[in-house]
Amino acid sequence: MTEFNYPSLAIIVPVNNEEDNIIPFYENVQKNLTQDALKSLPGSLSNLKVDIWYIDDGSVDKSLIEIKQIQQVDASIHFVSFSRNFGKEAAIYAGLNYAKNYDFIALMDVDLQDPPALLAPMLKKLVDDQLDIVATRRLDRKGENPVISWFSTVFYRFLSKISATNIVSGARDYRIMTRQVTKAILSMPENQRFSKGLFTWVGFKTEYMSYENITRSKGHSKWSFWKLIKYAMTGIISFSTFPLTMVTVLGLLTTLVAMMGGIFVIVRKLLDPTIAIGGWTTITVIIMFFGGLQMFSLGIVGRYIAAIFLESKRRPIYVEKESK
Repeated sequence: MTEFNYPSLAIIVPVNNEEDNIIPFYENVQKNLTQDALKSLPGSLSNLKVDIWYIDDGSVDKSLIEIKQIQQVDASIHFVSFSRNFGKEAAIYAGLNYAKNYDFIALMDVDLQDPPALLAPMLKKLVDDQLDIVATRRLDRKGENPVISWFSTVFYRFLSKISATNIVSGARDYRIMTRQVTKAILSMPENQRFSKGLFTWVGFKTEYMSYENITRSKGHSKWSFWKLIKYAMTGIISFSTFPLTMVTVLGLLTTLVAMMGGIFVIVRKLLDPTIAIGGWTTITVIIMFFGGLQMFSLGIVGRYIAAIFLESKRRPIYVEKESK
């Protein structure tokens, strides 16, 4: 992609089986980035060129067909289609890669839970305050599954405490960033990606805009509870070695307890030879306890080894089938 000779904004939109949301999203963006809205932006941004990049993450419905239909009447619409579903993180990376030469890059969800009405204010804030990133955060999680919401809140608080990466409460992927930030993200082509952590890790001057949660009007979330658990594990492994430290400390403590228990039994037997040492039930419980502890520890270490294994393969983050 060539450099632009005018201010440009690329809106990256990951899509996975969202045929009902493609056109409503497009219409909402157009409504909120009218010429009048752009004229309110500072300086040369009044002539801002806006392109939308739909990243089709292996959709099996009519999402890609809907995108192509819009593209026939609007040259500012582009798409990248994957050969299969690679996940939202891969879609984000692909979008950033295609949009790396734009002056500004916005990342949004297609389900309209990221309000397009904030695009112009976010751009204005980015330029007026000389920021590198303007991100968003939700003030609440109304309308969401309360169990998933609670676990998400606890996870991000936990991750912020065990790593150097501070995830702002309620933070969304929805953000606008400069070209410099985008290239910094792309310089980390790791396979096990956790974008919220990466956006924080690269640094740069960032401020947040808050808004009340907006529920989906069409379709359903692709994030099941199990997918969220896997995503959380990826985030912890990618940005913290705390679990390994925990296993080390746990192993040390159990060893000390076992040694103290052994000394106690020996001393007690020496002082009173008539005392019988515990039978098979006690031994079985002890073996099961330490066996479970070892399996738990191996599981944690195994997750880190698995991450190394996947990274060492050097497989591409995504496989492109079609783009335009």
